[in-house]
Amino acid sequence: MCFFLISIIYFCYNHKRLTLIENNFILAIESSCDDTAAAVLNNREVLSNCIYNQNTIHTPYGGIVPELASRAHQSKITPIVNQALHEANIDKKDLNAIAYTQGPGLLGSLLVGSSFAKSMSLALKIPIIPIHHMHGHLLAHFIENNNYESPKFPFIGITVSGGHTQILYVKDYFDMEIIGNSLDDAIGEAFDKCGKQIGLSYPAGQQIDELAKTGDSKKFSFPISNLKGYNVSYSGVKTAFLNFIKNQEKKSPNFISENLNDICASLQYTLIKIILIKIEKIVADLNVSQIVIGGGVSANSELRKQLKNLSSLKKWNLFLPPVEYTTDNAAMIGIAAYYKLMKKRFGELTEICKPRLII
Repeated sequence: MCFFLISIIYFCYNHKRLTLIENNFILAIESSCDDTAAAVLNNREVLSNCIYNQNTIHTPYGGIVPELASRAHQSKITPIVNQALHEANIDKKDLNAIAYTQGPGLLGSLLVGSSFAKSMSLALKIPIIPIHHMHGHLLAHFIENNNYESPKFPFIGITVSGGHTQILYVKDYFDMEIIGNSLDDAIGEAFDKCGKQIGLSYPAGQQIDELAKTGDSKKFSFPISNLKGYNVSYSGVKTAFLNFIKNQEKKSPNFISENLNDICASLQYTLIKIILIKIEKIVADLNVSQIVIGGGVSANSELRKQLKNLSSLKKWNLFLPPVEYTTDNAAMIGIAAYYKLMKKRFGELTEICKPRLII
């Protein structure tokens, strides 16, 4: 009996030790643009995901002011990290690694996050893991979620955001090839710039999405670019939209207010159609039916609706991220860091941030 009890105690003790060893607590920091974010993950499980949004700072200027963004990061990064640790119920001494966004992004913003992460890594004597921002957007689909199936390799990854419109052929977690790109404006940038022309505040994408819900998407037509290959262009539709608005206002000063919903619906239809044409072409050419979407514009309700309709019609296996992982967040940096941690692919304190970091 005594031997039996000792065996149980020994098993429980070693099981506890095994559990502790299997824990990999990662603190992730994202500061590539205008959101200061920190998250704590235990392996693939998100324990906290905290974000300080700077919209109120930049809205009066109609866009992001880099200097103001970096200053806001400096003032908010410590409280955001503390909040993430508190919500995760983790002490900083329990961390196994710290990750940060190395690029692409605004240099001043990236430097705040990387400097904080490197200092903390040095103080705690734990590995530092630099992460590519766009890897994070796609790998967010691998965050542990009981109600969500992760993609299987290979797949077509589409990142749509304010700074990027990219189409990638993804063979593995960090084996990604860009096969299509925006040659000028990103889709999110086109939303914001066109929205500004009709009096919407920055950022305009979400407002256009809401207004378009009660508008006629076929009321006005704008050019839909269709370049050779898989690249896309949004400068043409942006210029055509600007000229259209100016010409209509000359005829009727109240044109925008009288047609706002139809304008938004028609514009949104055009911007989305441009990327959908390329997705259909790529799937047909490469015979890869798994489509993985990431980035802030993936929260757009019409884009999600159109993608779901297409995937149902053409039998695609579509992966749309949960809304909380669409915009810039640190959880997506953390999950990318987890896969690097598993392969012991650590960074160095001497590595620099790269605003135009290539995949």
